[in-house]
Amino acid sequence: MSGPGDQTSAAEGRNHGDLRASHADRERVIGMLKAAYVEGRLTEDELDARVGQVYASRTYAELAKVTAAVTADIPADPARARSTRDPWRATKIAWRIEYAIFLPGIVTVLLIPGGPHTSVATVVGMTTVVYLIFWVLGVSLMIGSRPPKPSGGQLPPQSAPGTGE
Repeated sequence: MSGPGDQTSAAEGRNHGDLRASHADRERVIGMLKAAYVEGRLTEDELDARVGQVYASRTYAELAKVTAAVTADIPADPARARSTRDPWRATKIAWRIEYAIFLPGIVTVLLIPGGPHTSVATVVGMTTVVYLIFWVLGVSLMIGSRPPKPSGGQLPPQSAPGTGE
């Protein structure tokens, strides 16, 4: 009499290509074939023929035969193929806007001398000076934080350890 452990060991010894493919697996393979068609790897007739083979395939091994030559370098999951984006990108953009627009305005309001004798020229002049100072500081920070360019020249020769040079 065989127990549950015997079934597990028999299943582990079996090749995954012998497993039956689901409808979702077939649709995923068809999506890969359509991507290959869009990229010009397949003609329309080849696409139609391979889609027919996909629907006739019952196992993973049969599906792999249909797509072996065409989709060798297409990623199986297009979501993973996308380049990774910085998760803080929106926050960084928001901080740049705040630094470039709002913060200088707040500083200008705080620096403007109060009272009934404040002229429009004083307000405009103060605003212009504060914004220019902030923008010059911002540009200098951006230039200073850029990664250095690799040098095109060769490095000077290094002396070997223990040679005394």
